[in-house]
Amino acid sequence: MFSAISIEKGEAGRTVALTSLDEAGLPDGDVTVDVEYSTLNYKDGLAITGTSPVVRTFPMVPGIDLAGVVTESEHADWNKGDRVVLNGWGVGETHWGGLAQRARVKGDWLVPLPSAFTARQAMAIGTAGYTASLCVDALLNHGVSPDQGEVLVTGATGGVGSVAVALLSKAGFKVAAATGKSSEGEYLTRLGASTVLDRAELAEAGKPLQKERWAGVVDSVGSHTLANACAQTRYGGAVAACGLAQGMDFPASVAPFILRGVSLLGIDSVMAPIERRRTAWDRLSRDLDVSALDAIAQEIPLGEAIDAAERLLAGKVRGRIVVDVNR
Repeated sequence: MFSAISIEKGEAGRTVALTSLDEAGLPDGDVTVDVEYSTLNYKDGLAITGTSPVVRTFPMVPGIDLAGVVTESEHADWNKGDRVVLNGWGVGETHWGGLAQRARVKGDWLVPLPSAFTARQAMAIGTAGYTASLCVDALLNHGVSPDQGEVLVTGATGGVGSVAVALLSKAGFKVAAATGKSSEGEYLTRLGASTVLDRAELAEAGKPLQKERWAGVVDSVGSHTLANACAQTRYGGAVAACGLAQGMDFPASVAPFILRGVSLLGIDSVMAPIERRRTAWDRLSRDLDVSALDAIAQEIPLGEAIDAAERLLAGKVRGRIVVDVNR
């Protein structure tokens, strides 16, 4: 038996609880992992609260991230004792996830835990930080460089935004961090932001073309914020879009794309190929200051994950939530 958060749906309705599960009930997979740490991401908040139909099958153990140690393996790439990380692949949605002490998954979904990080630190990064790294890689691969001007990070106090600010600063960029939390200016400055903006400047409908401000953008917000970010991006610049915290809509014009040559780069972290994942984790292990993780992350026991999911969706969480599944 092992402890887990379980989401069930029956005639009486939907229930979410910390419970004990039998290992015999673990889903199919060729690698079994003793989970050490997991996280709470925005998608986990949606799954736990039922705010959005993220969970596709029941019962479900949520948690799109996990880090731990392989205990059994029938996969050629993994052996007992290997330390691994998993992000995405539908885990926590269609396959039991990481908010549990044990998981059985496909070996093709795993990447090695970088030696630069402990399991806890890897989960302080989690899917949010790994997605931020994918965004930075996309901007750099597009040719965005520090000499072209300032870059914008929206949702900057969130998990994606916090890590993006740190990574972009490390890469030599001047970073403008947009947030609705005016009290978090010192936090963002410590991460590397050179300017802190009120998110209200971007959150309402704006003109199709606006003053050119940004060489590049990392956006995890969507809706009007993304539209305004595109309208303010400089000629030939790029916007890496990876989230929808403000909304799934995109009330924009084609003007930035056809008159300024702006590129909108869609970033998918769930099904990204394994080599792209390894590159993203390589960047994190090379460029992310481990001390920054102390500022970014807060730790909770597994039993507090349900209440924390509510706070996360209410915008009352700064940075990352790490879940110690063994306490």
